[in-house]
Amino acid sequence: MTTAYDAFPRTQANHAPLSPLSYLTKAARTFPHRIAIIHGERRLTWGEVDTRTRQLASALRRRGIQRGDTVAALLPNVPAMVELHFGPAMIGAVLNTLNTRLDAEALAFMLEHAEAKVLFVDREFAATAAKALDHLARKPLVVDVDDVLGPEGTPIGALEYEALLAEGDPAFVWSLPDDEWDAIALNYTSGTTGNPKGVVYHHRGAALNAVGNALEWGMPRHAVYLWTLPMFHCNGWCFVWTVTAMAGTHICLRKVDPALIFALMREHQVTHYCGAPIVHAMLINAPEALKQGLGKIACLVAGAAPPPSVIEGMERMGFALTHVYGLTETYGPAAACTKQTAWAALPLEERARMNGRQGGAYLLQEDMAVLDPETLIPVAADGETLGELMFRGNITMKGYLKNEVATSEALRGGWFHTGDLGVVEPDGYVKIKDRSKDVIISGGENISSLEVEDVLHRHPAVLAAAVVAKPDEKWGETPCAFVELKDGHDATPQELQAFCRERMAHFKAPRHVVLGPLPRTSTGKVQKFVLRERAKSE
Repeated sequence: MTTAYDAFPRTQANHAPLSPLSYLTKAARTFPHRIAIIHGERRLTWGEVDTRTRQLASALRRRGIQRGDTVAALLPNVPAMVELHFGPAMIGAVLNTLNTRLDAEALAFMLEHAEAKVLFVDREFAATAAKALDHLARKPLVVDVDDVLGPEGTPIGALEYEALLAEGDPAFVWSLPDDEWDAIALNYTSGTTGNPKGVVYHHRGAALNAVGNALEWGMPRHAVYLWTLPMFHCNGWCFVWTVTAMAGTHICLRKVDPALIFALMREHQVTHYCGAPIVHAMLINAPEALKQGLGKIACLVAGAAPPPSVIEGMERMGFALTHVYGLTETYGPAAACTKQTAWAALPLEERARMNGRQGGAYLLQEDMAVLDPETLIPVAADGETLGELMFRGNITMKGYLKNEVATSEALRGGWFHTGDLGVVEPDGYVKIKDRSKDVIISGGENISSLEVEDVLHRHPAVLAAAVVAKPDEKWGETPCAFVELKDGHDATPQELQAFCRERMAHFKAPRHVVLGPLPRTSTGKVQKFVLRERAKSE
């Protein structure tokens, strides 16, 4: 039924598409002389970044790039990567940030599938990029990005990044997308069970998750953010846009190095950074001499829940750790374990358990729930009834590029199905129990690999642990633990098995323990598919 409240026209005066592009405009207009990017000795102000991204947009337009074209980037955390999060979007193009650790075949698939028109390449990855390009029948324009802090390498592009910018108009006038549903970014999943899927983000989701990050974290205006997280991973969990929205400072970092991280934290008075658990563990276990003179620093951890040793280590350094949860399909973090004041009085073990949960949906994500995957009925909040974690709302992908079947399956029933299994505890907080593919079924009993990993992480010698199913003639499957020890610490497999048996049901304790480094992705996640293959041969 139409009412008098429906009579108002939607015009430019009272409605604008949501887009993170607006954040750059405001930062440059209000704080044109404030430092936006620091990389080694290089400094760029917000006014300069705004001008340079206009030049980039103009140059791409002059090179024939149009709305809906894909612009790919194979870059570490360098200033050009920040600028690329804005320049292509100004003309309606879509940024595809590529994982720098991928091989040539995987890169070739992505470039071809996305029909990339331009590829920006850092010299460190030029050789791999060249091999990928050899696989393509239709090659993109290749632009070299030279970095004085990077290694030498043979250029493979038609021109260098600064030369491309010089082709553009610094006063180029761009416009917001006609529809905030327009694509802004493309991120490929890992593709561990076949070809990777291309996850498509829209302007609205990018804008909202950027603000959501700041809201959930309490990030203030002019925060100083250190890029320990790769910008290619879910667009740096959308923090490229978050830091810009807060007119903060991006401190670029090509690769994770504890000595360099602590030096940058001191020099630039870093206030915030993000990373997988292994990154925080590396900092905790770094020499004490490196940690002197640090201020109060806020850090986000995603992936596996932080073990007690990590929470205790962070507190000892004066860092405030917050656990967030999400997937590529939810623009990175879309849920947070919001801390309650009463938790501060809890013993460390219980505080770690409370802080290690997935919590609840971001304020700007409509909902996260644990549902029966078949009926979509919410599970009881009893901490025991298992269901699948699902999201719905603005911070959820448009879908998978050129893959209607996978999109339909992932978004069926009006929910995004994560594939993670969890429970809702009596206080309403969600706790992941396992990935559906990681549950170990031993003698008909379900064993959560995460539960076993949590126990192993309590051992003082354990840096990281991953548990997978090992085929067993009698039980079908049994837990097999792969454990990476801290430097200077020792523990035998038998000692770790006994440690677990003292703290959990014996059938859940690992029957096999293998010591050694864990295989990881570029973002620090353990590659369990590799460990499953190893477990078969152990």
